[in-house]
Amino acid sequence: MNPGPRAARPPHFDVDRLIDDRRIRIVVTCGSGGVGKTTTAAAIALRAAERGRKAVVLTIDPARRLAQSMGLSELDNTPRAVKGVDGEAGGSLDAMMLDMKRTFDEVVEEHTTPERARQIRANPFYQALSSSFAGTQEYMAMEKLGQLRARPDWDLIVVDTPPSRSALDFLDAPERLGSFLDGRLIRLLGGTARAGGRTYLKVLHAGFNVVTSTLTKILGGELLKDVSTFVNALDTMFGGFRERAEQTYALLKRPETAFIVVAAPEHDALREASYFVDRLSRDAMPLAGLLLNRVHASGAAGIGAEQAVAAAERLESASDEDHVLTAALLRLHADRLKLATRDERIGERFSTTHPDVPVTRIPALAGDVHDLDGLRQIGALFDAG
Repeated sequence: MNPGPRAARPPHFDVDRLIDDRRIRIVVTCGSGGVGKTTTAAAIALRAAERGRKAVVLTIDPARRLAQSMGLSELDNTPRAVKGVDGEAGGSLDAMMLDMKRTFDEVVEEHTTPERARQIRANPFYQALSSSFAGTQEYMAMEKLGQLRARPDWDLIVVDTPPSRSALDFLDAPERLGSFLDGRLIRLLGGTARAGGRTYLKVLHAGFNVVTSTLTKILGGELLKDVSTFVNALDTMFGGFRERAEQTYALLKRPETAFIVVAAPEHDALREASYFVDRLSRDAMPLAGLLLNRVHASGAAGIGAEQAVAAAERLESASDEDHVLTAALLRLHADRLKLATRDERIGERFSTTHPDVPVTRIPALAGDVHDLDGLRQIGALFDAG
């Protein structure tokens, strides 16, 4: 059966050319969980630093792999210098992990008086909002990105986002949280709280009887009061939330930003990658390319999988131990060839639906990456595909 013509190979994604381009100031990596996205972000940042960039890598993935791979005991909301980086080319590398509550506190402290900041931080609703409210982490990641971009310390910021569908929240959360904080109900609660006492209930009953009853049953009147107090304390900051979110969102659409989608040669991972590529295209976000990670290589050439299996079967019929060992190696070679063929076909399916997306393939490593040398090894493979 004729398998038909092979799909044209997609354009090559030159990662080194990207990180050497001084016009690129922000690199955002995204992808589904378990594809090596965090390690890839760290490898990109390290390679950029050792090629002369002053880089900082920011992770909002709660996993601690980034700190481990860079030899740091911990990462927090403060950029920390990574030791052991080759600075001969004039570069440097800092790393940090987003602390969403601390970042929210910093925003409050920066945009209001010390007394008002203390009131806000002590408010129970604020404490819940800054610690666990849906979308707060991604919104604060945007805040932190804006803060880093405003500082002259670095000429390249590498952002490691959460797994793919959550990474879309990185784009959507600022609008959602800004809409929530600017919403009519929140405004109404703040305005009516200034009227004092039970007036807010009377106002709500005028047009929001059902909403009030539901909120009171679910949240309780005390929490509604906390929300009201929080809104009044934060009143002067409302416009700033939306304005800064819009500024950072606009920053992500500029030519100085590059999105890298990371995937493994697995159907689910590439389905997520396709989803994200389509979303970036729809929002006119600058996609640099797809980094297809952990691709199996064919190994030794000259003998196909079927030939290797047939030769192994013949050798296994002999009683010689050397023949048995050779047969095992032939079967291992056949398995690798099959994996390599499978990976190639899965990658081709993505490129068939996205022929204009540049791709680079990173060969699968024998072990996990847990130090700078491992990150360098990955960086050296960026041009292997």
